[in-house]
Amino acid sequence: MAICSPNRLSGTLKTWARTGNPWVWLTAGAVSLSLVMVFGILFLIASNGLRHFRAAAVAQITFAEGAGAPLLGEIVDRESVTAVRAREAGGRVPADATMVERFLIKRGNRDIGGEDFRWINAPDIQTLDYPADAYTVERLEWGNLYGRIKALHEGGTSVPLVELQPRLARVVALRADIDHLERVAIGGTNYALDALHRREKAQRKAGATPAALASLAAEEKALAARYAGFTAELEAKNVAISRDRLRLETIEGETREVPLAKVVRAYAPNQMSLRQQVAHYGASLWEFLSAQPREANTEGGVFPAIFGTVLMVVMMSILVTPLGVITAVYLHEYAKPGAVTSAIRIAVNNLAGVPSVVYGVFGFGFFVYLVGGSVDRAFFADALPSPTFGTPGLLWSSLTLSLLTVPVVIVATEEGLSRIPRAIREGSLALGATKAETLWRMVLPMATPAMITGLILAVARAAGEVAPLMLVGVVKLAPTLPLDGNFPFLHLDRKFMHLGFHIYDVGFQSPNVEAARPLVYSTALLLVLLIMSLNLAAIRLRNRLREKYHAAE
Repeated sequence: MAICSPNRLSGTLKTWARTGNPWVWLTAGAVSLSLVMVFGILFLIASNGLRHFRAAAVAQITFAEGAGAPLLGEIVDRESVTAVRAREAGGRVPADATMVERFLIKRGNRDIGGEDFRWINAPDIQTLDYPADAYTVERLEWGNLYGRIKALHEGGTSVPLVELQPRLARVVALRADIDHLERVAIGGTNYALDALHRREKAQRKAGATPAALASLAAEEKALAARYAGFTAELEAKNVAISRDRLRLETIEGETREVPLAKVVRAYAPNQMSLRQQVAHYGASLWEFLSAQPREANTEGGVFPAIFGTVLMVVMMSILVTPLGVITAVYLHEYAKPGAVTSAIRIAVNNLAGVPSVVYGVFGFGFFVYLVGGSVDRAFFADALPSPTFGTPGLLWSSLTLSLLTVPVVIVATEEGLSRIPRAIREGSLALGATKAETLWRMVLPMATPAMITGLILAVARAAGEVAPLMLVGVVKLAPTLPLDGNFPFLHLDRKFMHLGFHIYDVGFQSPNVEAARPLVYSTALLLVLLIMSLNLAAIRLRNRLREKYHAAE
C-alpha cells in the first residue's frame, strides 16, 4: 500500500494554492456565510414582528388549588427553565423536576390589576381552554381589556350586540373627523392667528397706520369667528362619539363600562373565521403604517416616524449631492497636486471615520446655536425669545447628516471621474468646447452612475443613524408633521420623528418591556424595508444611466 510522503503532500497543496482555487472557495464561503447571516437576521425580525398583527387566541386558565385566581389572556411566549429558577420565581414545581415549562400570559386589564404580563409555571395550570365568548377589546388607553361582553348601551338604552361592529365603524369615522378638526382646521387657524399676531407686532413696531391696524383687526376677527365655528363643531362631534358604551365582565367577575369612543376594535378571536382573521391582520397592519402612536409609543402606528425618516433622507440627499460632487470635481479636475490637495484628501478620508455622535455635537453647536440663533435675530426677532430656527429641527438634522455622509459621495464621485477615458476630454476640447462645457456636458453625465452609487451608500448610512439626530431634531413624539397645508407648507424648523429613534425609544425607554418588544421587531423590519426600497430605487436609476453611458464604462 503506497503512502503519500509529507513532502509530496506539501508540494501538492502548494501547487493547488498557486492555482488560486482555495481563495475562490474561501471567498464564496465567506459570501455564503454573510448571506445566511443577513437572511437569518431578516427572518428573525420578520417572524417576531409580523405576528404582532394577528388576532391572538384568548386562553382561559384555571389553577390548581391555592395557586391563584382564574386568568384570561393571550399566551405570547413559552420557555423551559430550570427548576431552581422556577422555584425562585414562585409557583408550584415538582420535587423531582429538573426543567419546568412556563408560559408568558398577556392578561391585559392594566387599569384593574396593574400587571399586564405574568409568567405561569405549567404545573400550576389545572385547565386551559379557549372560550368562544371571550373578547379582546383594544383601547386607546390602558392597553387591551379581556372579558365577556354583557351589554351595549346607547345612553341608558340597551342595544343588541349585533350592532357592535357598525357602531364601532361609526366611532372610527367620528374619530377621524375629530382628528381632522383638531389637526387641520383648528390647528391651521391657530397657526394663522399666530402669524397674524407676529405681523401686527412688527407693524406696530414700524409705526403702522390706523387703517392698516384696523385691517389686521378685521382679519383677526374673521379668524376668531372661524375658530369658534370649528370649536363648536368639535364639541358636537365629541358629544356624538361619546353616545355608546360597552359593558364587560372580567374573569374575576368585575364589571367594567368602556365608552366606544375609547375603543379601537373589539373582537372574539376564538370564533373568528380565516377570512375574518385575514381582514383583522390587514387592518392591524394598515393601522401600524398609517396611524399615530399612542400609549408611550408602545401601541398604535408609526406613520409620523415613516414620514419623518423619508423626508429627512430626501432632504439630506438634495443637500449632500451637490456638495459632494462639487468637492470631487474640484479635487479631480481643477486642484493641482500639492500639500493643500493632499491635506484635503486626508481630511475627507478622516471625516469618514469620525463617530456619528461627534457630528451631532457639531451640528448642535454650529447649526442650532450659531447659525440658527443668527437667523432668528436677523429674520425672526419678533418671535424672540421663543426660537424659530435656533432650536433643533428638520433642516439642521438634514445638514448634519449631509456632513456625515459627504465623504462617501466625494470618494465615489471621484472614482467615477477617474474611470472616464482621457480621450473623451481631449476630443471635446479639440472640437472647440471649453473645459467647463466639457465637464458639464460630457464628463459629469458619464460620472452620474458613480454619483448615484455614492448617494446609495449615503442613504443607507443616514437612514439608520440615531445618535446625531437625538441632538439636532428628532423627538419621541412630534405634535405636527413637518409638511402640512399651512404656508410655507414645508416647515424646516419643526422637530420630527424617526424610525431609528423610535426603535431606540420603544426598546430601551419603554416602561412596559414585554408590550414594546413586538413593536421593536416590527419597526426594525419596516426600517430595513424602507432603506432597501430607497436603495433599490437609486440602483434602478443608476443602472439606467449606466446603460445610457455604457461607452464610458
